[in-house]
Amino acid sequence: MSEFIGMANTMVNDKGFDMKLVSAALMAASGVYATFTAAGNEGFLAPNGIDRVADMYKKNLAYIQQRKKEELEAKGLEAKPVTETDPPAGSNES
Repeated sequence: MSEFIGMANTMVNDKGFDMKLVSAALMAASGVYATFTAAGNEGFLAPNGIDRVADMYKKNLAYIQQRKKEELEAKGLEAKPVTETDPPAGSNES
């Protein structure tokens, strides 16, 4: 996983790609690979397969957020959740 994060950081920090574009590309690549893993090169997911993959993503994302919250709290920092409409931390957006 760290190699993917490193690649994403290089694309944003060194090559100037938009962070949201890189995030979307990683999600798309993950979806393509999840489809390949389940159905191979010549198949695709039925609606219930899409729901199963989406549920796995949702559970994994919730787990990641819980771990992030615990890490912040262990450092004595305020674990404050943000929404999609909040500007990213460290940005000059308001």
